[in-house]
Amino acid sequence: MKSPFSKKVQGLKIIIVGCGKVGTTLVESLSKEKHDITVVDINPQVVQRVTGTYDVMGIPGNGASYSVQIDAGIENADLIIAVTESDELNLLCCTIAKKVGDCAAVARVRNPDYSAELSYLRDQLGISLIINPELETASEIARLLRLPTALEISSFAKGHAEIVKFRIPQGNVLHEMKLASLAEFKCDLLICAVEREGNLVIPDGSFELREMDLVSFLATPINTQNFFKKINVETHQVRNCTIIGGGKTSYYLAKQLLETNISVKLFEMNEQRCDELSVLLPKALVIHGDGSDESLLREEGIENAEAFVPLTGLDEENILLTLFARKNSNTKVITKINRSTFIDVIDSMDLGSVIYPRYMTTEKIVAYVRAMQNSIGSNIETLYHLFDNRAEAIEFKVEKDSPVIGKPLMELPLKDELLIACLNRKGKIIIPRGADSIQAGDRVIVVTAHTGFHDVKDILK
Repeated sequence: MKSPFSKKVQGLKIIIVGCGKVGTTLVESLSKEKHDITVVDINPQVVQRVTGTYDVMGIPGNGASYSVQIDAGIENADLIIAVTESDELNLLCCTIAKKVGDCAAVARVRNPDYSAELSYLRDQLGISLIINPELETASEIARLLRLPTALEISSFAKGHAEIVKFRIPQGNVLHEMKLASLAEFKCDLLICAVEREGNLVIPDGSFELREMDLVSFLATPINTQNFFKKINVETHQVRNCTIIGGGKTSYYLAKQLLETNISVKLFEMNEQRCDELSVLLPKALVIHGDGSDESLLREEGIENAEAFVPLTGLDEENILLTLFARKNSNTKVITKINRSTFIDVIDSMDLGSVIYPRYMTTEKIVAYVRAMQNSIGSNIETLYHLFDNRAEAIEFKVEKDSPVIGKPLMELPLKDELLIACLNRKGKIIIPRGADSIQAGDRVIVVTAHTGFHDVKDILK
């Protein structure tokens, strides 16, 4: 097989099978990065819509068909990404592609029955990456419920570091404080980005914070807790959670919460699904009823819920339920949004933390694609888009021949609007200062307003 790290930084030939929400979002993201993309979908109208919107080729047909894959150019492809609604079809697409072509393969697999077997499937089928959007979404929500103050938490260095986004409360001690003065709190952290009145800033030490700013900072989980305590912001983990809807994400979330001793109350309208969930989640209280029924929510004590997570299939219903919970309680709310339209309107609402599952899936796949392109062996390990895709946080692994090694950071010719936020050196998290230097084997976390970085050398002018 072609080494995925043998190419110079240039566009890859990518086949995307399935043009649903995730497939279309992938086409949007990867086409911006100048890849040669061919889409395959069983529905000709869907293929026509995607090819009419983006500069990509399209083939209508079954993506698991040998002849369709040949027509799509699998023999010369670098990567196939299968994101249809069927797990089995996605796995079959990748298996056939591996036999016919000489490419890497990525599959979306969502069924909980397969979730414990992903490593086995990946190894036996030779698939490069298997991703479960519902599990990823549930894990993200569970992280937020550990730290309810946060609006977003992006995890790096295998959980040893995190970028936390929160809004500075009115009257808080941070109001009118310069970043250089944060040292007095004796918390090892770095302010990475600030959004104020819609404008995004990658700040320096002279930047002055204000109440109601949206602030993202990087720290270890322990230092995050210490920082919030010192600025008098409550941080305790929630003790109970109300979940609306009994789908895959709800199951994964309830399972994770119960494992951390958070009690779960789950509403589901389908009686058969309630019976299934009662068996799968014996410690949860599963209620057969309409979770969007105001009287039922009041009867079941919505005002006492510490966390409220609507996970229905309808964005509008999730938004209305969040607004209702906001009005009737002080609960931590998390809103799942499937569509990417009307983001400005959504941002203007008081919806607490907003989760976009399609973007979480796309970020992991885009990170893998960029890693395939790197030329020096400095691999992308983690990628997050921040502030509605206006900034990126990227974790690189640095190899011995990288040009960023050895020099003090203050002497590196770094691009503007960029911060080296963290070094992970053999498990030790370092918030770097100007005299620190990058060493071979480090994991480096960079926050930047630039997009499209493939290699840690891209941070240099």
